[in-house]
Amino acid sequence: MASVTVRISSATRSALKALAAKSGLPMQKVLEVAVERYKRQCILDEANRVYEALRKSEKARKEEAVERELWESTLGDGVNE
Repeated sequence: MASVTVRISSATRSALKALAAKSGLPMQKVLEVAVERYKRQCILDEANRVYEALRKSEKARKEEAVERELWESTLGDGVNE
């Protein structure tokens, strides 16, 4: 696996080192897990923003309901679960 150097603050390095010691994982793995969790949280935050905008717009809700109805017809395609 290729690696690169990334500059982080001393405080972040100390926190990373403490988390690695506590978990028994290498600092690189702790950082990988943290980045993956942050990435997933960003996706959820964006989805929440979109749904909030949908909730606030009657026009958008109606358009979404029409689209959902169209997709409902695909459930009758004869494919069993």
